[in-house]
Amino acid sequence: MAEITLEDVRKLLFDNCMLRVAPEEIKADTTLFGPGSLGLDSIDALQLTVGIEKTYGIAITEPAMARAAFESVEALRGWLNNRLRPSCA
Repeated sequence: MAEITLEDVRKLLFDNCMLRVAPEEIKADTTLFGPGSLGLDSIDALQLTVGIEKTYGIAITEPAMARAAFESVEALRGWLNNRLRPSCA
């Protein structure tokens, strides 16, 4: 699979969350939760988790994994790319 881009993550967020901003306003360093963020809540987190599993076949199974993946738009992009890369074992 090709590398996931910022545009791919924007689409994922837009398709699965109730955003109050246009996709093009979402920057790589935008945080997903908390002050100055996209303003996602726990329902958005659940919808985003389901969207990731449906779109990419990746399950988020642990709270620590979710915290790392959902830190920012760029963190989510990197997290997805790391899980989609074939291992070099």
